[in-house]
Amino acid sequence: MLTRSPRIALYRSHPELILNLGSCLAVLAIVAIVSYLLARERDSVELSAIRSSNNIVQLIESDILRNAELYDQSLQGLIWAVGRQELPEIPGTLRQRLLFNEAFVDRKRGDVLWLDKQGDVVGDSTSIVPRKANFGETGVFQAHLHNPNLGLMVGPPFKAKLGDLDWCISFSRRIPGPDGEFAGVAAGALRLSYFSELFERLDIGDDSSINLLNTNGQLLARQPTRPQDPMIGTNFSDRPNFKRILSERSGSFTARSSLTGDPRMYTFARVAELPLIVLVVHSAGEVFQSWQRTAILVSGATGVLCVGILWLTLLLGRELRRRHEAEQGLATLAATDSLTGLANRRRLDQVLRLEWARAQRNRQPLAVLMVDVDHFKAFNQRHGHAGGDHALREVARTLEQCIRRPADLAARYGGEEFQVVLPETDLAGARLLAERIRSAVQALAPFADDAHSVTVSIGIGLFLPGTQHDLARVLGAADEALYRAKANGRNRVEAPAD
Repeated sequence: MLTRSPRIALYRSHPELILNLGSCLAVLAIVAIVSYLLARERDSVELSAIRSSNNIVQLIESDILRNAELYDQSLQGLIWAVGRQELPEIPGTLRQRLLFNEAFVDRKRGDVLWLDKQGDVVGDSTSIVPRKANFGETGVFQAHLHNPNLGLMVGPPFKAKLGDLDWCISFSRRIPGPDGEFAGVAAGALRLSYFSELFERLDIGDDSSINLLNTNGQLLARQPTRPQDPMIGTNFSDRPNFKRILSERSGSFTARSSLTGDPRMYTFARVAELPLIVLVVHSAGEVFQSWQRTAILVSGATGVLCVGILWLTLLLGRELRRRHEAEQGLATLAATDSLTGLANRRRLDQVLRLEWARAQRNRQPLAVLMVDVDHFKAFNQRHGHAGGDHALREVARTLEQCIRRPADLAARYGGEEFQVVLPETDLAGARLLAERIRSAVQALAPFADDAHSVTVSIGIGLFLPGTQHDLARVLGAADEALYRAKANGRNRVEAPAD
């Protein structure tokens, strides 16, 4: 026997549910795909910003290293020249060239000084006659005085004592005497404005910045500079973001700014072994600005699309519901007797075949009642077709009131005959229901003061498990029992003959 697929059966029974479910799944799939693509695009924008920041950091790091190497070579050249015994005998101009090699010293960046062991300036890269100053009390001088193994030392930011160097950082080396004793310091000052000018040539956005700090957390240079931004020399050593930068040496992360509280993207690197850190800070709003515009546009379009799909689904669902209701109405009309409202002959045949197959499969009894209105032709002649139709409707209503189980069916068989199908009902149950129907019909009020009340004769047909009956024989037995009821005086119930 051919069976329908459960999916097909579900679709045919609940088409609107399947449509709504499919539309919801389609909308969820669209939202998921768009969300995934937007998230992947955001990651791509973030990676691009990180790569760009890393390139800036590497560029600045290379420039700082080059300047550090130039200053270191200049300082080592100064130390070598100071150690020459013939230095005092060399003429002033030549002596100045020997002490301060112009290939390494750039006055735009800063100057180089030779300090004796008391901290007095005895050599100056800016002029043959050195400027008068003493640096003996500075931290850099004292560090070289007490520690001969410092090598190249990068000092903290300071305001220059000489000239108009403004904020500077120092590169310095200890000058040893003939026996290794302390003989002074070779020191070079590098203008921090040099880095500011370098940073200005790099366009990173209005709300982003390039920063140079030392490992003590002091800000050495920053671009762009705004009135609300921290000043040169500001210490960030106690800030959580700086502590993370100091511990990781190089990398990138996103966190909230300790100054403004806004999300920022930090890209940083330690400059080789120097106590310097290059930091590029991007505003997350600037980095993702174009992505946000795209996300808003795509999300809006996706929202409109999804709303359109759901709206069309509702419209289509409404049409399907109307069509289903119309089909159900047509099916009901096709299965209903127009006069009595009971099931018609077509519906009766369908139910009989279905219940017969179920009774045989489950080995359960099946009873069929044949109900015929007594003396209906005479009644019809007395009261006309309208009266006859009224009587049939009253009998049909009585039948419906008497059967109580959902599986039971009362149908109009034809003319004044009715049939009642009783699944899983034995002879005693069928006889009890038949008597109830007969009594209820007899108790109906007389029509138009008719002296003769409407009555019915009922014949019972029965199938019992294990018998060889077929459906035709059961119906035939019910018909024979009906004829016996009529022959025995009508208004009575007859069971099938043994």
